[in-house]
Amino acid sequence: MPGTPLIGMTTYGATASWGPWQDVEVSLLHAAYHQLVFEAGARPLLLPHSDASPLGPGVGASDVIGALDGLVIIGGLDVDPALYGEELDPTTGPVDPVRDNSELALLQAALEADLPLLAICRGHQLLNVALGGTLLQHVPDHVGHVRHQPATGSFTEHEVACVPGTRTAAIFGDRPVVACSHHQAIGRVADGLEVTAWSIEDAPTSPLVEAVELPTMRFCIGVQWHPEQTNDVRPFTALVESI
Repeated sequence: MPGTPLIGMTTYGATASWGPWQDVEVSLLHAAYHQLVFEAGARPLLLPHSDASPLGPGVGASDVIGALDGLVIIGGLDVDPALYGEELDPTTGPVDPVRDNSELALLQAALEADLPLLAICRGHQLLNVALGGTLLQHVPDHVGHVRHQPATGSFTEHEVACVPGTRTAAIFGDRPVVACSHHQAIGRVADGLEVTAWSIEDAPTSPLVEAVELPTMRFCIGVQWHPEQTNDVRPFTALVESI
C-alpha cells in the first residue's frame, strides 16, 4: 500500500493532572504502544471512547475502520461479563461499558472489513467475547496460583508454548518468554478462533489460552501477554507487513 499506514489504537479513559490542569478527564495510551507502531513503519492514530454522542459509544465505527490500515486493541479493565452471559464475579471489576461497547463496535467493523488486527491482553479477551466466547473471571480459581498477576498492575514473565506452524509461532518463536499481568483469561474459545499458544506452567491440568488467531482474516492475532512491556516490535511489524 502506498504511503504510511495508519494504525488505530484504542485508549484508556482516565483522570490525570499535569501543569495547571488537575483531575482532568483524558484519553491516554502508554507511549510504548505507539512508539512500537512508529518503529514498525506506520503512523498511530489514537481512538478515544466516549458516551457523549447521542448515537452511543459505537458511533461511526465503520467509518473509522474505513479510514485505517490496521487496528490495535490494547489492554485495560476487565470486560463486563454481561457481554458473555454471566453474572459479575466478586473478583471482577471495575468494568467500563462505554469502553466495552466502543471497542466491540470497532472490532466488529474491523472483522467485517478484514482489517489487520492485533489484540493485546484485554483486547485478546474482547476478541473472543465479540465472536461468542467466554472468559475465566478469575484465573487463580482455575490454576491455583497468582503468578500471572501477583498484584494489580504488576507484571511478571513466563514461558508460553506456541503451536508450531502458526503465524503466532512465526512471529514469536516456539517458546517465547513473555510479560503478563492478568487475572482473567479466555474460557470457552469462540467458534472460528484457533488457539495458537498455551501457558506452560499450568499444563497439563489447567493450561491457559495465551494466543489466538482468526484464520479467515488476512491478519488477526490476539495475545494474552503484553509485547509493549518488553519493547517487542515483532507483532507490530507483522501487523504492518500484512497491509
